[in-house]
Amino acid sequence: MIPERQRVPVLDVDATPMRVDELMQAMGGLIAAGTTATVLGHNLHSITLLHSRPDVRSVYDDSSIVLLDGAPVAMLWGLAHKHQLQALGEGTMAYRLGSMDWIPELGKVSGLKRVAVVGAGRVANTKAVARLRSIIPGATVDGMPGEGWDSALEDAVVNWLTDFRPQLVLLGLGMPLQETVLHRALPQLPSALYCAVGGAIEQVAGIQRLAPRWLGRLGLEWAWRLVLHPGRVAYRVFVEPWKLAGLLIRRRFQPSKTKGK
Repeated sequence: MIPERQRVPVLDVDATPMRVDELMQAMGGLIAAGTTATVLGHNLHSITLLHSRPDVRSVYDDSSIVLLDGAPVAMLWGLAHKHQLQALGEGTMAYRLGSMDWIPELGKVSGLKRVAVVGAGRVANTKAVARLRSIIPGATVDGMPGEGWDSALEDAVVNWLTDFRPQLVLLGLGMPLQETVLHRALPQLPSALYCAVGGAIEQVAGIQRLAPRWLGRLGLEWAWRLVLHPGRVAYRVFVEPWKLAGLLIRRRFQPSKTKGK
């Protein structure tokens, strides 16, 4: 059973608040259904893209599950549902699920036998596949690197997935490429559960270091990433929040009939 989406105030998006055990159960149900489904996550970067790119909005609108990924997104949702959380005796961060909160738990997904890993460089992809084989004993896990993504590689991946017939695909191409690929190629892809995991393939592989979990609980994971990857993260930390604020202000003053477009 997948919970209904709930509104995240201020950010003007909906998400599917779930704990890890609930997500594993829902993924098992989607895999058992044998249809095409997607799992995405919302952070400030994805929300900026959603409000500025129709193709990204379309992918999120059609997604089966949209997790609370970024700490600010989870905190704003938690403030709006404070009484509900108090009644359950739980904190907001139990519902904040980044990819590395649930990927190590994939062994708990019932019926999971075939997994594809698409993205990252060859070394990282190979190491991630090896680790996932230990996380999901008995499953067939294989991968294709995504470095240098272009139309030829996209066609090759579509053909490979069609032949491999996975039940679960971890798609780690970074935003917005992975969302663009889902928007463009999903109708051609075999039925499976497609999960957009950003840079998590390198984290599964042990190539990219994870921030300490206590930093994530404090909403300071961005500081860790800024120190390790300043060139990659600085724009998202210092510039993009202002862009998002401008987009949200503009939407607030749009006629209501255009807000969903």
